[in-house]
This record gives sequence, structure tokens and C-alpha cells, in this order.
Amino acid sequence: MSYEQLWAPWRLSYIETSKESGPAGDDCFLCRYRDEPSRDEDNFVVTRGAETFVVFNRFPYNNGHLLVAPLAHKGSLDELNDTELLGCMHQLRAMAAVYGRILHPDGFNIGLNLGRAAGAGLPGHIHWHLVPRWSGDTNFMTVLDDVRVIPQSLRALYGYLQSELGKEG
Repeated sequence: MSYEQLWAPWRLSYIETSKESGPAGDDCFLCRYRDEPSRDEDNFVVTRGAETFVVFNRFPYNNGHLLVAPLAHKGSLDELNDTELLGCMHQLRAMAAVYGRILHPDGFNIGLNLGRAAGAGLPGHIHWHLVPRWSGDTNFMTVLDDVRVIPQSLRALYGYLQSELGKEG
């Protein structure tokens, strides 16, 4: 039997960095990004709020996949104060509205994975996923090979999104 190989060397960095997060700052990329505001473009930090921030998922499920997180390293809903929780919800609402204008998705998946058993890749720092979806965005690559095709680079979408956010402010 003959088969084709699909090379995805960019996935290695995900495999190497998908360790469980320890105390605040230990192997937590969100804490690292939070503490490096001068590197927001390199870290794909889209926007910051008083209690929250938004970053691109470097290993996206779909084009435009964002993570919305509190600034504080907290791992569960009951650890969040009302301001942090409401701030995250406001960021989700705002980013969905922006994506509605610029990407015109047919819908969104918005989710929260609590704990490693529930799929959390970073269980120590709670975060919500905002994933734009389009009719037909699941194709044969996903069905046959568990592979997703992302049609736009993070750098290109980051610039586009920053331009749009600049119009709002």
C-alpha cells in the first residue's frame, strides 16, 4: 500500500511546549505574553484590557482562532472575581463583533476547557476560545487525515485586525 506524507514541522513547537502549566509564570505562555507588552506584535497579543487580554492561538483550530484570558494566572471560574469574569465576556463580545465585520463568519464556536481531562492545553491559566466558523470549513483534509487548512497567516490577520481595532479607538 502506498500513501502520501503530509509534513507539518510547525507542529513540533506545539508538541514541545504542551506541558502542564505550573505556578504563575512557569511554562505559562499567557503569563509570559502578559509580562512582555513591548513584544505584543511578536506574541500576537491583539488587545489588552484592564483585567484581560486577547491573543491569537498559535495552533489554531480555524482561521482567526483567538484566546481571551484574564491577566491574572487563575485556573478556574471560581477563582475569577466579577471584574475579571465580566472583562473576559466583554472581550469575547467585542472580538466577535470585529470578526463579524472583517471576516464575515457564518458563526462562532466559543468555548472554555476546564482541566486537562476536558481538553485544556494550559489548565493553570483559564481562557476562552473564540473560533470563527464558515459553512463548509470542514473538508476532506479534516475528515480523512485529521488535518486543518488555515488560509491566512497569523501575521497577515494580526495586521488586518490591528488596523480594524485602530479605527475603533
